[in-house]
Amino acid sequence: MSGPLDGIRVLDLGTRLAAPFCAGQLGEMGAEVIKIEQPDGGDMMRTIGPFVTNGDGDHATEYSLYWSVEGRGRKSVTLDLRRPEAQAILRTLGASSDVLVENFRPGTLERWNLGPDDLDPKLVIVRISVFGQDGPYRERPGLDRLGIAYGGLLTLTGYPDEPPVRPGLSISDYLTGLFAAQAATAALYERDARGGRGQVVDAPLYGSILRINEWTLAAYDQLGTVRSRNGNRMENSAPINNYSTADGAVICIVAGADANFRRLCAAMDRPDLLRDPRFATNARRAEHADDIDAEVAGWARSLPAAEVERRCLEAGVPVAPILDAAGIFADPHIAAREDLVIVDDPVLGPVRQQAPFPRLSNQPHVAPSGAPRLGEHTRSVLGELCDLSEDELDRLAVSGII
Repeated sequence: MSGPLDGIRVLDLGTRLAAPFCAGQLGEMGAEVIKIEQPDGGDMMRTIGPFVTNGDGDHATEYSLYWSVEGRGRKSVTLDLRRPEAQAILRTLGASSDVLVENFRPGTLERWNLGPDDLDPKLVIVRISVFGQDGPYRERPGLDRLGIAYGGLLTLTGYPDEPPVRPGLSISDYLTGLFAAQAATAALYERDARGGRGQVVDAPLYGSILRINEWTLAAYDQLGTVRSRNGNRMENSAPINNYSTADGAVICIVAGADANFRRLCAAMDRPDLLRDPRFATNARRAEHADDIDAEVAGWARSLPAAEVERRCLEAGVPVAPILDAAGIFADPHIAAREDLVIVDDPVLGPVRQQAPFPRLSNQPHVAPSGAPRLGEHTRSVLGELCDLSEDELDRLAVSGII
């Protein structure tokens, strides 16, 4: 893909999600991404479902749709980085690259002689972990769930009388990948503008969650308030909720601001609510959230979702249907904006997936290349960038280094 990062080369040493997603975001802005994978199986994302059966009979294989989405837009090179000769090859690749992204447990790259001091000083090195590169917890293992737990999000999700509920997606993986990609871009700018040296981006999973904690920590510092779960409501604003409709759908209405509440009352044909002292201001409505929610919920249950949406939109109330995958595929706005693209997967062929995001006005709106087969680009990349001959590549393959 062309884009503002054309000419930037990224080495993706990551596994699972956060680091590969960071590299993928850079790739969708135009960088060349070379994914380094273990020869014996590659990235674990290749083994996580849901799967599509590819082929027939004894030759049928299970192919991961997770990998098809999150492995796209990069080349695959196999290198066993536990082997000194592979480590030397990676150092050579690093000399012609700009960014290296990894999410091994802290200290792993140093044990492989691939730490920042061993690599080309111009490299921007993105290091993603659960707890960071220093501190007493640095070597603890973990995945996305620990990031949202330790960073303070898990305690806020769900209902107050029930245990916390994880969000439906791997939020700390994706958020950390995004923050890290933004930081890598800033580090590249600083490198090229001020002296040519790279730096390390230290991006723990819990840190991205900590950063989006809104007023939670300030309120504890100043008021001693420990924020807790409120289901679909907000502590300081009402009515904001997901409301069931007469036809069994659920629709999201956001009318906490006083102006939006007045509009909602007009949509509901309930001017009497405006005269009720319990609902006179946003703060008062938040105090009486049960009461105002009951009024809105009763109205929504009396109408089909399309009619609730129509009346809200006519009155200027923020409203949206709650879409599942089928709804996303059928939605006219998503179609008009081309938010789904067809990716040419090398195993499955055309697959509709989410488009790169966000889009830039000077960047063509095109689909990424499909997720590569394991080691698909090993010979071409190592031949070109490391000047290895076919005989040398044959020897490395026989020895299991590639």
